[in-house]
Amino acid sequence: MAGDFKKRRPRDITYDQDLTVEWRDGVVSHYPFRSLRDACPCASCVDELTGRKVLDPSTIPADIHVARAEYVGNYAIRIDWSDGHNTGIYSFRFLRDYFDLAAEDGFPAGGPHPQAS
Repeated sequence: MAGDFKKRRPRDITYDQDLTVEWRDGVVSHYPFRSLRDACPCASCVDELTGRKVLDPSTIPADIHVARAEYVGNYAIRIDWSDGHNTGIYSFRFLRDYFDLAAEDGFPAGGPHPQAS
């Protein structure tokens, strides 16, 4: 359990060409902006009662990017997107689970991916 906590704590988070998280366990995850915006967990993008995604991916601009980001306590980041959306809080657990699930699926195109070797 303690290892799981360490795994889910970022050492560094940057955003330039994508959102990059360097995790304390040494893994480096890259999240393309469009993929991360599409995965937004907020109540505007996901129905709170059913958990069904309500965000239409075709409404996300191809050139979406982070306008601003800030830490929320010691557990998440909140992103202001260039399309004006700003209610998504991405917990570190969510980000790591999103990456780990993509790894299980062989890192599908357009989704999170590891640092290139």
